[in-house]
Formats: sequence, C-alpha cells, structure tokens
Amino acid sequence: MNEATPPVKREYDSTSRQRQARAKRQAILAAARHAFVTNGYASTTLAAVAAAAGVSVETIYKSFGSKPALAKAVFDVDVVGDDEPIPMLQRQFVQRNMAEQDPRRKLIDYGEHLSTVSPRIGPLLLVVRDAAAVDVGAAELWQQLQTERLTGMTAFAVHLAAEGHLRQDVTTSQAGDVLWTYNSVELWDLLVNQRHWTLPAYGLWIAEQLIAALLPSPLSRGRVRRTAAGPEVGR
Repeated sequence: MNEATPPVKREYDSTSRQRQARAKRQAILAAARHAFVTNGYASTTLAAVAAAAGVSVETIYKSFGSKPALAKAVFDVDVVGDDEPIPMLQRQFVQRNMAEQDPRRKLIDYGEHLSTVSPRIGPLLLVVRDAAAVDVGAAELWQQLQTERLTGMTAFAVHLAAEGHLRQDVTTSQAGDVLWTYNSVELWDLLVNQRHWTLPAYGLWIAEQLIAALLPSPLSRGRVRRTAAGPEVGR
C-alpha cells in the first residue's frame, strides 16, 4: 500500500486564501485612510470604502466591524507603519529606545521618532477629533485614542523613573502627563501645519522640552546641539 501523500493542494489553497484576505484587508485600510483624511469622518461611509477597495460592505463588517473600529484599525497601522501583529513594546524602536543608556539621547531619539510618525497619524487624528464634537462613535474613538496614548506615555515615564532618569521633583505621574502633552496632535498641528516648522525642527524642539522638563541635569551641561547632520548631545 502506498503511503498517503500530503495534502499539498489543500495547503496551497489555504495559503492562497490567506494571501487574498490580507490583500483585501490592506486595500480596505488604504481606501479607508484616503476617505477619512480626504472627505472627513462624517462623509466617509463603509459603502464608499467598500467600493474603493473593491470589496463588499459585508467584508468590511466581518473584518473590522463599525466605522469607528475601521478608523481605529487605520490609526493602528499608521502608528507603526505596517499591519503586522507585533505588540508595541516589541517594536524595534521601542526596544532600541529602552536599551539606550543616555537619557538625553533617549529623548532626542523619541523626538525624532515622533517627527516621523506624526505626519502619518496626525491627519486622521485631527479628523476624528473634529468629528467627536458631533458624532458619538467618533467621540468614543477619540477618548479611546487619548486613553491609549496616556497609557503608553505613562509606561514611558515608568521606564524613565525605573532607570533613575527623572528629576527628583518630578513624579512618575507628572512625567507621564508631560510626555502625553508633548506628543499630542495639537502641538504637531500648531507648529508643523500652521506655523510651517520643518519636521526635524519639530522633533528637536520636542526633545529639548522633554529634556528640560524631566531630566535632572541642566540643559547647558548636556544640551542638545544642532549640527548639519542633525541633533546630537553636547558634551
């Protein structure tokens, strides 16, 4: 009797279906982001997103659920730049930043990171924030995003405190609030969109403010120095 052959076709079909499902998900996310940012939250319908993505509305409901849930999925992808199921704390930037021993360098790197991420997440955040005044779903999403942001910044503050980096008169809770304030979309909107700061200048300014507000040493003893190649720590 011949040994049973492995179900090659079935495995191929499964892989093909997964690839197709992933392609549909990416198409939906891209179409949704364009619709939200271009047309606004209220004017974006799941039917319009489905048509742009070449899928059915039912597919969107099955994959994401409601319109607020779809907007949240778009935001999550914009934050990290991909749709991979990797927890935030395991992301390369977070791991690298946590491993950095110099607190000034740590905050400079964070400012640079924020200047890279903000152009991706800022437009959608402003759309959701503005819609929150009149739309219940958008209001709940905005509050969720604010809460998650505070949770993340509090974790950053706990890390800084655990490493002994915080100034003695700054509590962990205060540090979390400061970080939460300086990474808000409002500051990016004011400085970059309205006052036309460059992104490097914005990121450097964020770093300078955090260093001055959180770290024990005066800025003059380890100040951030602007160079042609970018910000570095003065020595």
